[in-house]
Amino acid sequence: MPRKTTASLQRELNPDRKYQSVMVQRLINKSMLNGKKLVAERAVYGAIETAAKKLKSEEPMEVFEKALKNISPNFEIKSRRVGGANYQIPFPVAGHRQMHYAFSWLVQAARSRHGMSYSDCLAQEIVDACGETGGAFKKKEDTHRMAEANRAFAHFARS
Repeated sequence: MPRKTTASLQRELNPDRKYQSVMVQRLINKSMLNGKKLVAERAVYGAIETAAKKLKSEEPMEVFEKALKNISPNFEIKSRRVGGANYQIPFPVAGHRQMHYAFSWLVQAARSRHGMSYSDCLAQEIVDACGETGGAFKKKEDTHRMAEANRAFAHFARS
């Protein structure tokens, strides 16, 4: 397999049942544990609806899309060995990979919360992402801060 994912290798996902959105389907797939898709589906749908109620919004998909937009990174850091030293080099992130990071960080932050069901934790994380707080948004900010700190090494990306 090639190192870079080509368009021919990317799988086409079907939209989810309720909102007819590929993004919601990707979140369901990221949330799924041990192949239990219906359990993950129920949790994600409940979380999106709960988040919309907490923000007093009529449209749950707008809340979800706003949260995703707020936690999608613009830069990522990759280690590169140059002349015997390892440098952290900032690279811009492509659209597909931005969503991958956003979903991963959202699920990871929701799972790290304790004391509530996964659905409630995910709903709270979506609400926090809309308000630009929470674990997933903090992860994005840390990544951007690292990229900004290592901007001096960006010229190594071209070589």
